[in-house]
Amino acid sequence: MLLAPSQAPRPTGPLRAGLICALLAGVLLVLVVAQWGPLMALDRAVADGLHRRAVADPGLTHVNRVLTDWVWDPWAMRALLAVVVGVLLWRGERLLALWVAATSGLGTAVQQGLKAAVDRDRPRWPDPVDSAGYAAFPSGHALSVTVAFGLLVWLLALHGAGRRARTAVSAIGVVSALGVGFTRLFLGVHWLSDVVGGWLIGVAVVTLSAAAHQRWALNRRG
Repeated sequence: MLLAPSQAPRPTGPLRAGLICALLAGVLLVLVVAQWGPLMALDRAVADGLHRRAVADPGLTHVNRVLTDWVWDPWAMRALLAVVVGVLLWRGERLLALWVAATSGLGTAVQQGLKAAVDRDRPRWPDPVDSAGYAAFPSGHALSVTVAFGLLVWLLALHGAGRRARTAVSAIGVVSALGVGFTRLFLGVHWLSDVVGGWLIGVAVVTLSAAAHQRWALNRRG
């Protein structure tokens, strides 16, 4: 059930946020493609420091592998959204279910398209603690978690959920996004800029989708 017109947030907020994140992601993409020295140096410094810790602490490394491969894996996020889509269909909200599924699919498409276009090498180690397929930029784990929890928060707001519920899900989402980003860095399969790029693109996808839905809803009522 959609909010009443007087309760519906104006699309300018999500649209502005989405455009800002898309712009920042674009700037970061250009810097990555151009291999801007300061960014490359930062990426390398972070990767080297965390890799040394990962090699020295197998127990912590195992914990990070469990978190990244099971708790925050992109397929786990897709399964979560599949449940959400199923609930929306059960409630009779077919268009909203389609909107959520399409937004999730768009995030995956943008992620894979950029990976193929940029074709950035992942960090390479003589003593790796984990491995990953596909190219590095952007981080699919970071993007998927951001999109999944971003959509959950948006749906709660759209259905008029209380502040406590929205705050709780938002907090879990922030912890999950930061957590999965750390696991990808700690395990040496991504650069810092890959993770930041995944976050920015994920936020851009969700907020621009939310803005488009709000505009459609307002036009429909008008």
